[in-house]
Amino acid sequence: MLSRRHFVASGLAAGAGAAFLARRARAQEVPPMVRPKLDAPRPPRDDLPYTPVVTPNGVTLPHRLKDGVKEFHIVAEAIEREFAPGMTVKCWGYNGLTPGPTIECVEGDRVRLFVTNRLREHTSIHWHGLFIPCGMDGVGGLTQPHIQPGETWLYEFTIPAQHGTFMYHPHADEMTQMAFGMMGFFVVHPKQPRSTPIDRDFAIMLHNWAVHPGTYRPDPAVMVDFNMWTFNSRVFPGTEHLVVRTGDRVRIRFGNLSMWNHPIHVHGHAWKVVATDGGQIDGPGQWPETTILVPVGTTRDVEFIADNSGDWALHCHMSHHTMNAMAHNIANTTGVNQAGLSDKISSLLPGYMPMGRDGMAEMQDMATHMPGPKNTLPMMMGDGQFGNIEMGGMFTVLKVRDGLTSYDDPGWYAFPKGSVARRVDANETEPEPDRMNNVPGKAGPNHGG
Repeated sequence: MLSRRHFVASGLAAGAGAAFLARRARAQEVPPMVRPKLDAPRPPRDDLPYTPVVTPNGVTLPHRLKDGVKEFHIVAEAIEREFAPGMTVKCWGYNGLTPGPTIECVEGDRVRLFVTNRLREHTSIHWHGLFIPCGMDGVGGLTQPHIQPGETWLYEFTIPAQHGTFMYHPHADEMTQMAFGMMGFFVVHPKQPRSTPIDRDFAIMLHNWAVHPGTYRPDPAVMVDFNMWTFNSRVFPGTEHLVVRTGDRVRIRFGNLSMWNHPIHVHGHAWKVVATDGGQIDGPGQWPETTILVPVGTTRDVEFIADNSGDWALHCHMSHHTMNAMAHNIANTTGVNQAGLSDKISSLLPGYMPMGRDGMAEMQDMATHMPGPKNTLPMMMGDGQFGNIEMGGMFTVLKVRDGLTSYDDPGWYAFPKGSVARRVDANETEPEPDRMNNVPGKAGPNHGG
């Protein structure tokens, strides 16, 4: 027989345990859902103890403060996302976006996260990299029941003594839900202000998609043969440029929830790797790179001083990740004279255009007068002040400028006179190429003899 004391103690224990489990939310608890506008201005925030994160082509999720607790409302739903002008994809995301709005907190904050499911199948949400009670970890079937369509669930916990770049994403039908774009950043700022404050703080989510030409919806069954590669679910030239002032200390947070590793390269600067989703890297352990490998399922934070003014490319260094939609199973026509063949094909397919004999650069110009399938971008895109940039996918521009008074896009860089590479005129003397190394039995002047 249970004693009253045993009964009360058991009840208290059960109540304490319930506080560590995600649960369905009551309707009167749930704050309004907000879909932040992508084109909203980003005014300076001097009222915060940290530099707010800028999510290019994205937004930060607002919160309300209730009894000292920061409350956020996240809504999983079907959305449409423009990858670049000319291509809109039917995705799944959060609060109208993929990636979902960035969540920002500070170490020690108490947070209350309401998650509403407006999909037609169940979902869950996992706080990737945060060391929180197991019942709040969001693994459907393992740590909680799935969130059924129409339900709102509540997660509440204190941000632990860890700061850095984390992520949120489903742990239910991951193959489909993440392939469709369900992911976002969860950034925790340090409780103690840094001794070296950050001036510009960016967050870029890396992802891959299989959107077959002429279609609108990603194919979740594709495992390796992807054709679209995005920074924050945008492809170049639809990617927002990163604008910084000369001398700024810049942090870029990369998250990778795609199915490929991505070597992200910056021109004109070297950055230091200062953190992963596993924690901060102390100064002696940081190392300089111009290319940082961001493996699948991780985050990497880099920092650098923007001390070299100009327009600098920032991109994945896997060359097919800086292309848009392309066919992977076509014949290699480099060096092939197609003149006779093209006449025969043109009689069957009016408008046929031979291409690829001398390389693929003509693809960008060809697209202007030979459109491809609907809702499909050309493989190469983007115009710069000197001509075609011939990029796509995971490519953007780091714009470093002297004396900026705002971080609005300043346009193309004004190069100082005489500082741009130029074509050699015919009347200029050209040095003879050193061909001595190709002559059997002879050595060039710098290679002994």
